Amino acid sequence: MKDLETSATDQADNNDASNANIGKFVDPKITAKGDTRATVALSNPQTLWFNTGTLCNIECENCYILSSPKNDALVYITADEVSDYLTQLKDQNWGVREIAFTGGEPFMNPEMIEITRRSLAAGYEVLILTNAMRPMMRKSMQAGLLELNAAYPGKLTMRISVDHYDADNHDKERGQGSFETTIKGMSWLRDNGIAMATAGRTVWGENDAQSRQGYADLFERNNFNIDAQNPGMTVLFPEMDENIEVPEITTDCWGILNKSPNDIMCSSSRMVVKRKGADKPAVLACTLLAYAPKFELGETLAEAERDVALNHPHCAKFCVLGGASCSRN
Repeated sequence: MKDLETSATDQADNNDASNANIGKFVDPKITAKGDTRATVALSNPQTLWFNTGTLCNIECENCYILSSPKNDALVYITADEVSDYLTQLKDQNWGVREIAFTGGEPFMNPEMIEITRRSLAAGYEVLILTNAMRPMMRKSMQAGLLELNAAYPGKLTMRISVDHYDADNHDKERGQGSFETTIKGMSWLRDNGIAMATAGRTVWGENDAQSRQGYADLFERNNFNIDAQNPGMTVLFPEMDENIEVPEITTDCWGILNKSPNDIMCSSSRMVVKRKGADKPAVLACTLLAYAPKFELGETLAEAERDVALNHPHCAKFCVLGGASCSRN
C-alpha cells in the first residue's frame, strides 16, 4: 500500500490531468488552445501563510489537503523555522501585515503557541485556521491563547471551520458530534474575548444570501461577534472538484472578466510548508496546492517573488471564476 505522502502526490498529479480537463493545464506558458496563459505577479504581499502540518484530529469527507490523524506528508513546522521566514520578510521588505496558519489542525503542532508568540512579537496580525475542537481546547493551548490575546489586543483572530450553519450538514463533512464540539470551542473564544471569523462551504445548493442568513442566525443565537455579511469575516469557499471541466485562464480573460491579476490570491500571499523528509521548508505559490510540484517556488522568499502561471484547475475555478481568497484582504 502506498504511504499517504505518495498518495497525496499521486492525487495532485491525477488532478492536473483529470478526465474533464484532459490536455489542459500542462504548459505553464501556453494553454491547450495555443493562447498565452495568464500569470500573476506578487504585486502586493499582504499575507504569509504557514502550513503547520497536515496532521488533524479529524478526517473530513472532502478535505482539499487530505488532513487526517495519519497524514504527516507535511510535518510540523518549528518556531525557529517560522522565525527565519519572519526575518526574511524584513530583508525582502514585502510589507506583509498578516501571518496566517493553516493545517491540518494548527493546534496539533506542539509549538503553536510559541510560533504565534513570535509572529505577534514581530509586529504582525495573526490569523489561525482551526476547527476549535479538542486540540485548541487543551489547557496549555487555552493558557497560551489567553496570554497572547492579552499581550497583543486586537492582533489575534481564530477563523473557525463551520462547513454549514446546520449541525446535520456540518457533521456530514466532519463527523457526528463535531458541530457541537466546535460550538463549545467558539463559545470559549467568545467568553474570553478572542476575535473570531468563520469559513464555510457553498456545496449545499443555497445562494449566497441564504447561506449568509443561516450563519447570521447561528451567530445571533450564540452571541458570536461575527459579521455573516462580510466576506472577510464569513468566508464561503466554492467546492474544489478537479473533475469539473473549467476553462484555462488566458491573458485576454482579464479584460473579458473585468478582473485584474491583482485580485488573485497569489498576488498578495505565499505559503511555507515543511515536507516529510525535507531538510528545509519550501515556499509555495498557493495555500490550495500543497502537493503540486510546479507550484513550489524555492526555499526562500527571494526565490518566491517570481510570477505564478495559472496552470491548475483550482486557479480558474476557485480563484479567478470563484473569486475566493483564503486571506482577509
